[in-house]
Amino acid sequence: MIRSSDVNLHQAFPQKNHIGRIHALFDDRVTIIIMTTTNALSLEQLQAQISHLEEQVADLQDSRKDQLSIAVVSGDLDKVLAAMVISIAAAAMDTQVKLFFSFWSLSALRDPQKSPKGKDFMSKMFGMMLPKGNKKLKLSKLNMAGMGPKIIGHLMKKQNVMSLQTMFQEAGELGIEIIICEMSMGLMGFKKEEFIDYPHLSYAGAATFVTDAGESAIQLFI
Repeated sequence: MIRSSDVNLHQAFPQKNHIGRIHALFDDRVTIIIMTTTNALSLEQLQAQISHLEEQVADLQDSRKDQLSIAVVSGDLDKVLAAMVISIAAAAMDTQVKLFFSFWSLSALRDPQKSPKGKDFMSKMFGMMLPKGNKKLKLSKLNMAGMGPKIIGHLMKKQNVMSLQTMFQEAGELGIEIIICEMSMGLMGFKKEEFIDYPHLSYAGAATFVTDAGESAIQLFI
């Protein structure tokens, strides 16, 4: 009596075993072909995406102007000085510069010789509490009851650095634009009549600055 365990099925049915091997080899080759085709398509798609991204970057670079946009919010002497130094340096390199003065920085643009009329009580209070002109600005650190700005002024003069007043004059000659935030001006009770006489002074909202900043190669917030 022959038991099934004593029979080698591959020897008993050699034709079926050969056919099985052919099927297995065929499946392997089909798999290799599919993987190769998929990889080729993936490389082509990746290359196409890279080319598309390169075109977008080039378009973005071309759309940016050689322009510097600075949002000046701080009313501290050292920070306003920094904004003016950077602006003058950029303008000297033929870069278009736009300064958007808002909130506390508006004090730097007040003319101490001007006293507009028709202000309400709150507007007058703001005017009294805030510095009137760039000569009255305080330092963000080491103000020392007003001694700090005087020391800085002395050191600037000793090192042949332009004063803040001279920087504004230089900025005007270089064509640097100064834009005053209309919302801040209204909130703080300032009027157009009390600001300095600057050749490139204008008034606009935050949306204008956002638009200009979006087109600028450099944006700063001080």
